[in-house]
Amino acid sequence: MQLEFLGTGSGQPSKFRNVTSIALRLLDERNAVWLFDVGEATQHQILKTTIRPRKVEKIFISHLHGDHIFGLPGFLSSRSFQGADKNEPLTIYGPKGIKDFVQTALRVSETRLSYPINYVALQEGVIFDDPTFQVIAAPMRHRIETWGFRVVEKDHPGELLVDKLRAENIPSGPLYGRLKAGKTVTLPDGRTINGLDYIGETQKGRVVTLILDTRPNDNIALLAHHADVLVHESTYGASDEESKMARAHAHSTSINAANVARKAQVGKLVLTHLSARYVGPLVKNLIQDVRKVFPNTYVARDLDVIEIPFKKEIHESK
Repeated sequence: MQLEFLGTGSGQPSKFRNVTSIALRLLDERNAVWLFDVGEATQHQILKTTIRPRKVEKIFISHLHGDHIFGLPGFLSSRSFQGADKNEPLTIYGPKGIKDFVQTALRVSETRLSYPINYVALQEGVIFDDPTFQVIAAPMRHRIETWGFRVVEKDHPGELLVDKLRAENIPSGPLYGRLKAGKTVTLPDGRTINGLDYIGETQKGRVVTLILDTRPNDNIALLAHHADVLVHESTYGASDEESKMARAHAHSTSINAANVARKAQVGKLVLTHLSARYVGPLVKNLIQDVRKVFPNTYVARDLDVIEIPFKKEIHESK
């Protein structure tokens, strides 16, 4: 599981940051990619990565401001040109109006897609659930209807303890499959063994929370509770002047993000959606200010890839 930042700026593109789009790469987990917001020129950014548009199976739109959706019609069209077919549908989750926006753009441009699009209007609670993942949405506080997302990976079953089986002279073969399923089997030598005694501990699934445009609100901590990674907007810095601007424009500051990361006890905080003013020394100052509140903070740059390891891997690396 990886996060790839296709755009980390706010409002409009700048020389160093494109507008918002984040790819959650789930190639090992489900051979798919999910996009969170599709700002202008997202497809140009994708060309600089190894992401294949046909692998994008879901798009989650936080809100309908242009810097979060203007890249959507172009991406959908290119996905069609690149060979996605009727067996490779795409689902768009978004606020009311996202379907009208997409269909109007496609109709006016006379664009015909080679694959179907399913639209899901966001509502509070679970918006997607299958054997591998669950996605929860909650309303944020911005100038228009806006949503945050919690992506929860389902727990992985424990691995079969093959070394333990071999040490006890239990022969390999189809028998291992039955033991892996937790069944009780009788061996040729008459021994009866329980498969559950030969399965390792369940691997806890990972959690990623994505909070894009919003004022501080209680739902952020609920979505971020014990998340492995919290991606949070940081349009403004820590100064009093910028705090006033954040309140006026319904955004968050870097310190707002750090405070919620500490409260929610997340593993790592990643700041994105930065104002174009944050370049060079200003970025370093922003990081220093935030790390005083929440040390494990990272400021994303365009095309950064962040690995999200299992918790046991984090422990082993220390």
